[in-house]
Amino acid sequence: MDVERLPLNHRFEAALPAALAACDGQAHPGGCLYVLATPIGNLADISLRALYLLQLADVLACEDTRHSQMLLRQYGVDKPGSHWLAVHQHNEASAAEQVIVQLQQGKRVVYLSDAGTPGVSDPGARLVALVRQAGFRCMPLPGASSVTSLLSVSGCVEDSGFVFWGFLPTKATERQALIRTMSTEHRAQVFLEAPHRIDALANDLAVCNDRLLTVGRELTKQFEEIATLPAASFNAWLKADATRSKGEFALVLHALPAVSDGMAQAEVILDQLLAELPIKTAVRLAADISGAPRNALYALALQKKTA
Repeated sequence: MDVERLPLNHRFEAALPAALAACDGQAHPGGCLYVLATPIGNLADISLRALYLLQLADVLACEDTRHSQMLLRQYGVDKPGSHWLAVHQHNEASAAEQVIVQLQQGKRVVYLSDAGTPGVSDPGARLVALVRQAGFRCMPLPGASSVTSLLSVSGCVEDSGFVFWGFLPTKATERQALIRTMSTEHRAQVFLEAPHRIDALANDLAVCNDRLLTVGRELTKQFEEIATLPAASFNAWLKADATRSKGEFALVLHALPAVSDGMAQAEVILDQLLAELPIKTAVRLAADISGAPRNALYALALQKKTA
């Protein structure tokens, strides 16, 4: 389809003057790279400031110019082809040179990825690093992110913080090794996965046993689904409904429970059993004897074996 002939979407007509009014008087200087977050599914999640900068931009750098042109036309923003520059994972370093030339000329360059926040499991990090090394300012335009969106409804991140892994390795052996490492990490962990690898991921996560997992599928979209379940049950959850393997996924592996006095006693029992028995048997018996959570004991046993 010819992007230039796509009709403008008039649903957001009122948003453009609202954006101009909201940002009136704010400083958005030239010679600056603006890193702009776009919606991850729901078009209404665009910010007024983002709409303002999209209209103001001298250059629009993006992963896929065709995709981004269609996105902007949904908001009633129409930029000619001369304003666009492709910056994606395969040309990020070389394209950064073109961006720097535009910044040297005092232009406002806005960078947006296909969906979400650039530089967070999307291209943009190398571009920002090179622009900063060249001495130019990089200004964030905050917005949607699958990472923070799912964390906010997982209910599992408190004082301990969290770890972000991005997309896990595509090779099975590398992914399984990383998941074994993740099973021993006490903090909450966020990661992403594509639909064609979700079944393999579900199989691999069984090693985390009863540790809670929050799954976010198609976040912010019409068929959004969020569920919290034991990691070992994830595979069965997927197979219970064929549609659950479709769409983009963000996942949170919950933090392990804090160690209590009871857990300290369970660790003593576990140490004695590990000296004589395989991990799974030792963990099962230690949990039965002490009443401590099996997933916490399993993670502790893996740590001890690794050490």
